[in-house]
Amino acid sequence: MSEQTATPNAANAELRLGLICGVAAYALWGLFPLYIKSLAPAAPTEIVAQRILWSVPFGAFILSLRGQWRETLAAARSPRIVGWLALAAILIAVNWLVYVWAVANDRVLQASLGYYINPLIFIATGVFVLKEQLSKAQIIAVVLAAIGVSVLTFGAGVFPWPSFILAVSFTAYGYVRKTTPVGAMPGLFIETVLLSPFALLFLMHLQSQGSLTLGHHGLKLDILLFLAGPATVVPLVLFALAARRLSLTVIGFLQYIGPTGQFFLGLYYGEKFTLAHAICFGLIWTALALISVDAIRRNRKQPKPIAG
Repeated sequence: MSEQTATPNAANAELRLGLICGVAAYALWGLFPLYIKSLAPAAPTEIVAQRILWSVPFGAFILSLRGQWRETLAAARSPRIVGWLALAAILIAVNWLVYVWAVANDRVLQASLGYYINPLIFIATGVFVLKEQLSKAQIIAVVLAAIGVSVLTFGAGVFPWPSFILAVSFTAYGYVRKTTPVGAMPGLFIETVLLSPFALLFLMHLQSQGSLTLGHHGLKLDILLFLAGPATVVPLVLFALAARRLSLTVIGFLQYIGPTGQFFLGLYYGEKFTLAHAICFGLIWTALALISVDAIRRNRKQPKPIAG
């Protein structure tokens, strides 16, 4: 009797842990603009450089904590894996830089739009790269998103280029990481190690020019800049823990927590929200609802495994 109840209880505990970690990861990403705003007067380029540099020691600490050094070193010895991770590092650096720039320049709503568009860019990648067939719901969703962005572009008079760079760069990053045989934390550690010499040289250049904020604007800002490492690594570790315990459908729903938090922060910061914005976001939310319902329907149609 105890053995029969132990397995369901253990499974429920794992599911709860996965949900807690998933919600926490996306909530932290959703609140990230608050952190970036607190780093003023640091420029976006310095923030990204600090983020890369301080992710290395904190990433090493997490690898030691999780016992993943063997996997990390094995990946580092493979030229093919390192080559793909170098490409991933460039993509995520571009993503970070545009995101920090958008937040620092009061374009949090555009950053939020980018991550709302991201699942639809993934669908487009599946069609054009992997030659996948779209369902009717996915076709309608992509058309709605295209109309929404067009309305925003012509209605507000500004093409939301940060949104598209964020969506495309993160989709490309996700595709490269998905096809590279290395875990989330070991992969991120190698990426930041590859980027760290450039980050260090850039920070040294800022110091020589007298424009480095670290060490020149008080202890509070210094501590916040040091925390750029944990702020980068912790959500990813939480996401990795969630991804191993939750279905892709659940993860698909959770991913909307991040841009929703950013959306409300954009409103909180008083960013301009016109009728064109309302129509655009409304169409994108409708598109996301369609693909979410479609994903649930497809998941239910999948044949259930036969118990052994």
